[in-house]
Amino acid sequence: MSNTKLANDIVDLVGKEENISSLVHCATRLRFKLNDSSKANKDALQNLDGVLSVVESGGQFQVVIGSHVPEVYKEINKIANIGSSEQAPANAPKQGIGAQIFEVISRSFSPLIGALAGAGMLKAILTVLTMSGLLSTTSGTYSILSAAGNAVFYFLPILLGITISTKLGANPYVGGTIGAALLEPNFTGLMTDTSNVSSFIGIPVVLMDYSSTVFPVFIAICIYALLDKFLKKIIHKDLQLFLVPMLSLMIIVPLTVLAFGPFGVYVGNWIGDGISFLSSKSGWLAGAVMGAGWTFLTILGLHWGLVPLILQNLAEGYDPLMAMLSAAVFAQMGLAVGIFLKAKDKKVKTVAGSTFLPAALAGVTEPIIYGLLLRNKRTIPFVAIAGAIGGGISGALGNKAMSFAFPAFLTIPAYTPIVSFIIPMLIAFVIALVLVLVLGFEDKKNTEEVQDEVVVKEVEKVEVPAQPLLKQEVILSPLTGSVLPLSEVDDVVFASEAMGKGIAIEPTVGKAVSPVNGTITTIFPTGHAIGITSTDGVEILIHIGINTVQLNGQHYTPHVKQDDVVKQGDVLVEFDIEKIKEAGYPVTTPVIITNTGQYAEIVGTMEENIVQSEKLLTVIV
Repeated sequence: MSNTKLANDIVDLVGKEENISSLVHCATRLRFKLNDSSKANKDALQNLDGVLSVVESGGQFQVVIGSHVPEVYKEINKIANIGSSEQAPANAPKQGIGAQIFEVISRSFSPLIGALAGAGMLKAILTVLTMSGLLSTTSGTYSILSAAGNAVFYFLPILLGITISTKLGANPYVGGTIGAALLEPNFTGLMTDTSNVSSFIGIPVVLMDYSSTVFPVFIAICIYALLDKFLKKIIHKDLQLFLVPMLSLMIIVPLTVLAFGPFGVYVGNWIGDGISFLSSKSGWLAGAVMGAGWTFLTILGLHWGLVPLILQNLAEGYDPLMAMLSAAVFAQMGLAVGIFLKAKDKKVKTVAGSTFLPAALAGVTEPIIYGLLLRNKRTIPFVAIAGAIGGGISGALGNKAMSFAFPAFLTIPAYTPIVSFIIPMLIAFVIALVLVLVLGFEDKKNTEEVQDEVVVKEVEKVEVPAQPLLKQEVILSPLTGSVLPLSEVDDVVFASEAMGKGIAIEPTVGKAVSPVNGTITTIFPTGHAIGITSTDGVEILIHIGINTVQLNGQHYTPHVKQDDVVKQGDVLVEFDIEKIKEAGYPVTTPVIITNTGQYAEIVGTMEENIVQSEKLLTVIV
């Protein structure tokens, strides 16, 4: 089928041009955002000659084409007037107000999480040093380190002004300036007045300390984003450069100190008082709900909604929520240790051990949730039960967080009373651990799959060498890291081998080299995917990360271009593993033989770990 006919058929089957909100493509698939996904004929698309698979994921309707997807994309743009996802967000299906609020909160706090977590841990370490007498609170060393730990919280209105404005499409630096105005010495100096009341053009102003606050700047920037759009509609574009920011500051800053700020502070105080009241009336119940529910909130991405409440409480002195929900985190750690001790499979042990460390040291438990908990769903009740018991005890004891620090063994000093906090956390940890050891962790389905995999591997070991080999080509590893079967890749297209057979690597070094002598047939502009054809005709796709096309080339540095002739070992692309992960994308890298149908067998290495240029795949004709 020609690319032109294929493009026409795809447009028709996704509901025609009017149903397409936007379209982008990555190295293997077309990524549609549809106005109404029910209008797309998924079954017909999957049976269409030239389409490998159809996947609905992350709000996208993905049509998997293969390495020639750029040509099909060009043909679609010739026959339909479609924008990219960045150009046409307004046409996307509308979310509910609750979903929109959570998305704004999530996107606003996500860039700050590293700074918040690092600063919180630094404050916990300072607490340990001062309690042990190793550091004096009057020393210059303490003052400097304390400034480093407090800065992100004190100047939170500025940082949130930037991130919220970015999310809402307004000028982030004007947003940051609005936040900064609440902390500027001329404004804060007004609070030296003993009456604590001032005025703006005769209107009384209730003066407040806005450092470390959350709700005032959220309200102010949401209004600013609306004002920014309005001003750009009525002001000539040649005057927008200075008039829009000037008018925005003149209007929003006074409104904030007159109305938005005090209202936001009062709302935060009311919520904090409500939480404190509930805790005082039934600490057991409040703690049990938080301890049991936090894991589920994290899975659903709704946990961000509590972060502003926690920070607002801390601005007032202390927060009980963190002390309660911490039990869920320690329960997850107990789960990881239990699986590590119980598992017989080396790969499962490796995953459990590697996910426990970031949780224990920094409170980062997403690897446990997605790498262990959701893969072994029978353990979900274990974590919920352990979290509920630990959280209930913590709530009954009245434990509090004195600074924002992700729950972890190293951040225990951020909570008070320390001994009272340690006891319920250890209880949650031990309960989850014991439940795994006693009841096991593997789902029946997972156990059967592992058994089937062992049988397949044994058959491969015996039968492959006995086959008459007409010809074979060895494909060396482009990466250093741990080896995974494609079935474990968190992408149904690769996992189902729709693109072809191969193997996946979890890289530990951010450099990919050519696995063969050959020619670069495809390199995506973002650098995350490279297609190579060897001198013997083997077509290889190296796809670095899952859904990393959405990074738009950030953290990737290509060293080759299309049609370059390369030798085995030549550097293809360098990439920053940590920054890709921080952006929320896995770096799992499928290495696929895209012309699998031309070969009798493709045999992968049996090693669990591999180094660049070691034997990875054997292609047998």
